[in-house]
Amino acid sequence: MAAKSLAALSALAVALCAGCASGSSSSALPQAIAPGISPIERSVASNYIQHVVIIVQENRSFDNFFAGYPGADAPTVGWGKKAGKRVKITLHQDTFEVEPNLEHLYPASIIDWDNGKMDGFTKWGMKGSDAAYAYIERSQVQPYWDMAGQYVLADHMFPTEFGPSWTAHITLVAGTDNVQQNPLWALADFSDGAYNSCDSPRGTMTDVIDTKRKELYFAGPYPCFTQFNTIAQDLDQNGISWKYYVDVIKHAGIWSPFEAIKYVRRGPDWQKDMVQPETQVLTDAQNGNLAQVSWVTPNHDDSDHPGSHSDKGPSWVSSIVNAVGSGPQWNSTAIVLLWDDWGGFYDNARPPKLDFRGLGIRVPCLIISPYAKTNYVSKTTYEFGSILKFIEEAFNLPSLGALSGSSSWQGYTDTRANSLDDSFNFSQPARKFKRIRAKYPASYFLTMPRSNLPVDTE
Repeated sequence: MAAKSLAALSALAVALCAGCASGSSSSALPQAIAPGISPIERSVASNYIQHVVIIVQENRSFDNFFAGYPGADAPTVGWGKKAGKRVKITLHQDTFEVEPNLEHLYPASIIDWDNGKMDGFTKWGMKGSDAAYAYIERSQVQPYWDMAGQYVLADHMFPTEFGPSWTAHITLVAGTDNVQQNPLWALADFSDGAYNSCDSPRGTMTDVIDTKRKELYFAGPYPCFTQFNTIAQDLDQNGISWKYYVDVIKHAGIWSPFEAIKYVRRGPDWQKDMVQPETQVLTDAQNGNLAQVSWVTPNHDDSDHPGSHSDKGPSWVSSIVNAVGSGPQWNSTAIVLLWDDWGGFYDNARPPKLDFRGLGIRVPCLIISPYAKTNYVSKTTYEFGSILKFIEEAFNLPSLGALSGSSSWQGYTDTRANSLDDSFNFSQPARKFKRIRAKYPASYFLTMPRSNLPVDTE
């Protein structure tokens, strides 16, 4: 690297790591909306929010990171099954370095859920054990607790669908993954070939589920989807800029959903809006170069992935938040931080049953903005479609179902979902940013070698 580039990186790292250190009310359910979808009316958010940043981490239930958080639905005792009986199990403390990687494919989620009893978690990982009944040591996730204390912790965020990362990431950008009308099928788990994308070998097929929640293995279409719209079409058609930050652009697997969307993979967005390496977001945020909508995904070691034996995830996220917060676009930005699936860990919250896909098992979610409510635990039922709905409101966009060629069978969820706007107080002045303290400074992420490992394979 040229000396000038190294100097620039060094200066950026110094700026970003300043302040680093080593160291229940009922939920509101979404209302049904008729299939005749019209563009979302102008919202208050559009007067204040000009940038939305979605940070996506890996495989955690809400209880696994926030058990015992004051005011949250996060007990430290759960339910399981032993010797055929339903029993109470006290959650134990784990660390990133020693925790197991639990089973978290679609069948595991259905068993864990157990028709809403939330007591099937004893079956997976270390069979018959309490491995899933764990929370991460508070000191290791302190940055996340600090963010919650300053901003909003949403304790009822649910994925669109039961199952793992593959469908989670698709529904984060599309609000649906229905791929066939008659019979009605949605995607599940992953494909039978490499990459799970438009770059998969010819003849690759996908797993699907039917309306009875039966999984059909490798019966679905080639993973280069045209069956549904994504937010990319909506943003492009309305002149809204976007970027998707990823460690690996091609062959990123299940963590790069736009590689499986033909409109993006075979179109100009692939060269223009897919950004590698993911650490470029730190430079873009610090220099005021954020797109209007950004998704930020990590590399393997920084992802919070169970079994990776790495404690760097909270610091990676803190580096992004600090870069945005100290950058010139802070006063017009909303950050949504969430985890893509539950990772097999125990969670007590019963997901609302909104359609045959889900909702899936609860995940943590933090909402960070100069206009976010302070030290607030949101009890509103959110789903991944809630993020899409908030983007649509912030930029005065039509819903995905209102785009040309849309049909009701495609099952878009952005219309039914509650928006995130109740987590904001736009009557308050923009708050001055206070840095999040974390173990690893931004300089670590800016200078570390790339892992070249898939973030996840499930």
